[in-house]
Amino acid sequence: MDETSQQTTDNVTTQDIAQVIAELEQYRERLVQETTETAKRAKLMRVSVMAKLEPELAKIDAALEQLRNQQASLSGSN
Repeated sequence: MDETSQQTTDNVTTQDIAQVIAELEQYRERLVQETTETAKRAKLMRVSVMAKLEPELAKIDAALEQLRNQQASLSGSN
């Protein structure tokens, strides 16, 4: 890791992480809602649409978990 990226991670606050978590949760919710609505209009089965969406949701969930762990780590060290 270079000096610039180290400084960036050192300056991240729990509030910054909380904001990113909130935005990512909103994005996830919007993605599911809009995809479901589009599937209804296209008369696609919700199950098949969600199966295709699942890999993307898994990535978002993994990122959320990582951010929550980082937030907890920062909270514990302060």
